[in-house]
Amino acid sequence: MSEETTFRHWHLEIDAEEIAWLTLDKADAPVNVLSVDVIAELDRRLQALSEAPVKGLVIRSAKPNGFIAGADIKEFLKVRDVAEASELMRGCHTVLDRLEAFSYPTVALIHGFCLGGGLELALACRYRIAEDDPATRLGLPEVRLGIHPGFGGSVRLPRLIGPVQAMQLMLTGRSVSARSARRLGIVDFAVPRRQLLRAAREVVRHPPAPHKPSRLQRLAGGAAARPLLAAYLRRSVAKRAPERHYPAPYALIRLWERHAGDPRAMLAEEARSVAQLVTGTTAQNLIRVFFLQEKMKALGKGSDFRVGHVHVVGAGVMGGDIAAWCALRGLQVTLQDQAPERLAPALGRAHDLFRKRLRQPRLVQAAMDRLMPDIEGRGVGRADVVVEAIFEDADAKRALYREIEPRMKPGALLATNTSSIPLEELESSLSAPGRLVGLHFFNPVAKMQLVEIVHGRDTDPAVVAQATAFARHIDRLPLPVKSSPGFLVNRILMPYLLEAVLLESEGVAPELIDRAAVDFGMPMGPIELADTVGLDICLSVAEILAHSLDGTVPQRLRSLVEAGRLGRKSGQGFYTYKKGKPRKARVRHDAAPADLGDRLVLALLNEAVACLREGIVENEDLLDGGIVFGTGFAPFRGGPIHYIRSEGAANLRARLEALAHAHGERFTPDAGWEALF
Repeated sequence: MSEETTFRHWHLEIDAEEIAWLTLDKADAPVNVLSVDVIAELDRRLQALSEAPVKGLVIRSAKPNGFIAGADIKEFLKVRDVAEASELMRGCHTVLDRLEAFSYPTVALIHGFCLGGGLELALACRYRIAEDDPATRLGLPEVRLGIHPGFGGSVRLPRLIGPVQAMQLMLTGRSVSARSARRLGIVDFAVPRRQLLRAAREVVRHPPAPHKPSRLQRLAGGAAARPLLAAYLRRSVAKRAPERHYPAPYALIRLWERHAGDPRAMLAEEARSVAQLVTGTTAQNLIRVFFLQEKMKALGKGSDFRVGHVHVVGAGVMGGDIAAWCALRGLQVTLQDQAPERLAPALGRAHDLFRKRLRQPRLVQAAMDRLMPDIEGRGVGRADVVVEAIFEDADAKRALYREIEPRMKPGALLATNTSSIPLEELESSLSAPGRLVGLHFFNPVAKMQLVEIVHGRDTDPAVVAQATAFARHIDRLPLPVKSSPGFLVNRILMPYLLEAVLLESEGVAPELIDRAAVDFGMPMGPIELADTVGLDICLSVAEILAHSLDGTVPQRLRSLVEAGRLGRKSGQGFYTYKKGKPRKARVRHDAAPADLGDRLVLALLNEAVACLREGIVENEDLLDGGIVFGTGFAPFRGGPIHYIRSEGAANLRARLEALAHAHGERFTPDAGWEALF
């Protein structure tokens, strides 16, 4: 067996100019990730290259979708303890230190994604060249998994671009384009695809001076300035992520503050810090959520349904924003409304979205050209997908279907964005009821990843598969759910919101109610959330669910809606709003009822158990993923059912029974709790 046949992932060529081209093509995988065996094989390649007569090294990817997506996260779940994790990190440090120490020019040639460990590998090269394309994204998103960079990135990125910009990138986990990376100094050149190879050769032939941060940028990393910057960074992080819930960003700040003056010590501490984080509950749960997301993404595979044209009926906030999102994702879109005056605001919001996301004027204009107002609805006959997004009235929806179904082309998908009406109440007006499917988007469409794919008793399974594929085509997370009042997300969320309304009507300050939810880990309290959604919408959904599930709607909610206090959009709801922000009073936290948190959270958990028992979704994982991505349920807890199992189902059910005794039968534990013991 030749030496070359022992290499499965890294392929080496040395050309006539003595430039080594080292290409990663991870075997049996669609995406390049840095698994243990990939890193070990890289080490063997680098050891051989350290003795080879080459003038330069270019590292690139053979995968069309990108450079390297990061470390193999599946291996993080297998780590048994801190010692094993530390050893793994130190081994990666040794390999990348070897790469960094090469005397000749080393170049990372980047296209597509270059994230996490992939960017950390690129930072160990002397130069980085990226393809100037919207698909190219560079970043260190580890904090989103409950850890921080562990392959040397916490040392090399601040040294390259200065600590202020480096820490902000690492603490937010955001990614940047090739052009932004060039401006920051992360990459040396951003060039079109056709020039990548030539640019790499030129850098090896005529190595430029490596990028260094300016003197002013370096000053922020000095011993005197570090404590001040660290304090500022802690305050910034605390606004969105408390340390008790998300320890990783605070660990990164401590690491940099204490050890930035000694790179070797910082590398050693980086390994120890990541090892402690990755074996902790927060990271393990966030990694679980990551895989829930991947599982939902995979649901769209296997369908050959192709979409080129989408027609949206209803240019209100939801319909207009669905149309804008589809156009942003490259589809031709026609937008119809019987009230022409609604089209202009929808197009205005679309333009704002395109300008924010696309930035370049020519791309913004191209997206606007794909979104066409269509008052007469002529696009119905050309559309592959027709999305109905009119107001929540079953009679109005049925009347619309009778009008548009005969005009739709064969095989086109008919989807409703209803938030709570079962499909069985809508399909009676259709000659082919099996073609109706729910595509329930959440507001704001551009930020909320989840789309519930609602199937009724008559929905054709092929239609469900097509709708799921369409959701993935527009980069949303599909969640197949059974047609039932409120489907999954609204049904589980509504008891939580209504309990908050009851608490407020009992005299508990809205600020205390919201604080209890945020303390649990919710991104926003239920009172502010209700105001944000719109109290009229909350009332509509609550009445539908109350009618179907024998619940009650608090009079307080009706009174606010009747008074025109609809929440943020009207300037007044439970809170008064100024420039879109709620004005909250200062209240004593010790004034909160002792069972406040339980009344909120256990109302939500009990409904989640009921939905699981009734088969609203196929399994626990999909329920957890749906509620995390559909409501923002504390991601670091891993999802409602996972949280129940972690805390102990018997313990939580006993607390529910205590609430039922104290506050009424709405807290009676669902029969599904027994299955979770």
